[in-house]
Amino acid sequence: MIEIGKFNQLKVIQNSNEIYLDGDELGNILLPANESPKDCKLGVILNVFIYSGKKGQLTATLHSPKAQVDEIAYLKVIEIGQAGAFLDWGLSKDLLVPFNEQRQTLELGKSYLVKIFVDDKNRIAATTRFEHFIIDESFYFKEGQQVEIIIADKTELGFKVIVENSHWGVLYNNEVFQPLRKGKKLTAYIKKIREDKRIDLSLQPLVPVHTQTGDLSDKILAHLIAQNGYLALGDKSPPEDIYRAFAVSKKAFKQAIGALYKKQLITTDKQSIKLR
Repeated sequence: MIEIGKFNQLKVIQNSNEIYLDGDELGNILLPANESPKDCKLGVILNVFIYSGKKGQLTATLHSPKAQVDEIAYLKVIEIGQAGAFLDWGLSKDLLVPFNEQRQTLELGKSYLVKIFVDDKNRIAATTRFEHFIIDESFYFKEGQQVEIIIADKTELGFKVIVENSHWGVLYNNEVFQPLRKGKKLTAYIKKIREDKRIDLSLQPLVPVHTQTGDLSDKILAHLIAQNGYLALGDKSPPEDIYRAFAVSKKAFKQAIGALYKKQLITTDKQSIKLR
């Protein structure tokens, strides 16, 4: 079945003045000649994105949009027209947010989180009214699972994020050691599914403590040797400095240097570590 607004593998069935692909129940789909690969022969299977062209005709492209149907994306308004606001989503035809799909009036030059959908006339459009598509409670994610997220908003606790285009989740301030902005896409990990089925996340893989401590201890030792036995990080160093150096939380760092200290390999103070 052909999916509009997504990538499909389609066969070339006509290559004369224009190139057409077999769209099955949707009929033949045009691939503009200026977008076709060299030596495009009959019977070749192409991986193409399907969208509705400027005249409403289904069209194929080898180019990748910034997001596909059913995905959430942070896109910039590049034109305001009679039908609504048009967004830059990486294709020659811009993406429309109709006025009735705008939670607030969109402004030229600003970027907004939108969900991309196909309307009842097979046209691809976007909406800022997507909250009812995003679910609070998770019943099939698992703790430790790797997921893709997009930053939705800053809160007092941290960041409200959208998980896999379908669920709300939270990144707490003490789990964030890098600048984050609305619309940024990241890989994250399910830290905990709470009793209310809501999702807590971490930007770091959830490695068993003993494994993490062992690997990190080796990294710290190697760093000390390379730096003539001195490291300007200690128990009281800011979490951000520790993350920049080793991409781990302060808790993991303290566990690792504690293990090295017990082996009498290092001495420590509040702001530094030295080899014995």
